[in-house]
Amino acid sequence: MERDALPIDKEPTTYEEAIFDIDSDKWLEATKFETDAKHVNQVWTLVDAPERVKPIGYKWVFKRKIDMDGNVQTYKARLVAKGYNQVEGIDYEETLSPMAMIKSIRILLAIAAYYDYEIW
Repeated sequence: MERDALPIDKEPTTYEEAIFDIDSDKWLEATKFETDAKHVNQVWTLVDAPERVKPIGYKWVFKRKIDMDGNVQTYKARLVAKGYNQVEGIDYEETLSPMAMIKSIRILLAIAAYYDYEIW
């Protein structure tokens, strides 16, 4: 594959596209930052897969963050699991998606403003 720059509005869709892009050094730095962050934050533990178990796949998602002048500010790479391949009862038993309700956040902010609390 040739090292051609993708248009600024076109991010790589695969890891291979990212490493052959003209900005490959920036993409590789972004992927290293992502994997290091997952390691430091103990997001995962590397283990051997049990016999007869096929692990779910993963995909890299790449994004250029653009400033107000249209210049690339940062290169982001995220490693995401292909959770849509999972089968209920086999790969998982329950689903948890922690979310904050906007009403709850507004109430907390109103209370903090009323009592002049600091928010961190």
